[in-house]
Amino acid sequence: MKILFLTDNFPPEINAPANRTFEHCREWVRNGAEVTVITCVPNFPKGRVFGGYENKLYQEEVMEGIRVIRVWSYISANSGFLRRTLDYVSYGVMSFLFGLFIKTDLIIGTSPQFFTAVSAWQLSFFKRKKWVMEVRDLWPESIIAVGATKNERLIAFLESIEMRMYHSADKLVVVTDTFKKKIAERGIPHQKIQVLKNGVDLSKYKPFPKDASLVTHHRLEGKFVFSYIGTHGLAHGLEFIIDSIKHIKETHPDIVFLFVGDGANKEKLLEKAESEEISNAIFVDSVPKDQVLDYLNLMDIALVNLIKSDTFLTVIPSKIFEAAAVEKPILLGLGGETKLIIEKYGAGICFEPEDRSSFLAAVLKLYEEKCDLDAYINGCRLLAKDFERNKIANQMLTALKEV
Repeated sequence: MKILFLTDNFPPEINAPANRTFEHCREWVRNGAEVTVITCVPNFPKGRVFGGYENKLYQEEVMEGIRVIRVWSYISANSGFLRRTLDYVSYGVMSFLFGLFIKTDLIIGTSPQFFTAVSAWQLSFFKRKKWVMEVRDLWPESIIAVGATKNERLIAFLESIEMRMYHSADKLVVVTDTFKKKIAERGIPHQKIQVLKNGVDLSKYKPFPKDASLVTHHRLEGKFVFSYIGTHGLAHGLEFIIDSIKHIKETHPDIVFLFVGDGANKEKLLEKAESEEISNAIFVDSVPKDQVLDYLNLMDIALVNLIKSDTFLTVIPSKIFEAAAVEKPILLGLGGETKLIIEKYGAGICFEPEDRSSFLAAVLKLYEEKCDLDAYINGCRLLAKDFERNKIANQMLTALKEV
């Protein structure tokens, strides 16, 4: 089976969409599929082209058996609605044009970058091929939740396109049970929607001792480290975290929060921490893919947080699976399905999003239990095993063959 996969994030980028797509496609190749990925030049999250690449019209490489075609797009740092939209639209147009020349049996487009799915939809029409829409976020609902746009006409237009794509797709693959429920409530048949949640590659993510050189470099000797690794965006609620932890810097000087990554809100967070002298917050820019595991193992507790919004009750951040794989208890600021997973496996402690007293109580509880975290660690092992990436990839391949 020949598969054409459209995604604007792909390795060497290291965010959740890039990891999921790459690990799924790699497993499909191992099982005999021919996979072509059309993506753009790696530039996320800083909006700067990675070393070894040029933002040119067309370039091609092979990654672990996957044919990867990179096309030109307008590149922008993650700041400003208009510039981000130009980024997404340019990739959508270019992926469509080059996709016309790729021989395939099936087309997949992955959201939430809306115009990626639009491109796959239009390719399916012109090439007369079936297509699958992978829904990793309810878009445009999610951009409304973070206040990226309030233009009612634009929102109505995007929602109408969204519904047309749902009806057009031969199958919808969603990453949470709530996504399936919400889409079905809008008139899409249940049997057309399959839930295939995120997971983790257990061959790559493993626990090991903290890197002594990193401990020294970041002055973490004798510190109990809570860490957030990922995009510092509008949705992630990190300003609330920064504002809250200043209240324990004097009473618990051995507690530190390590923030690793970049994003639209990074500069604002840095300015806040500096102006208010929040010394228990340490910031590190995005690290190369081969260092991510070192930083995952540098933490004692993994922080996963989003702003308080009903929209985000429907999501399951992939960070919980990576943290579980390296056996780091999870401090979760999110309700919905994610909270149910953490509680089911006993893999950490949950707090009410944007509730300072709830957050600080959870932080201090984990700190007081720091010498006896075995129950949480065991819960992490069980969680990671149940959400092993290869199992999910093979389930998706079966679904694709049925289409």
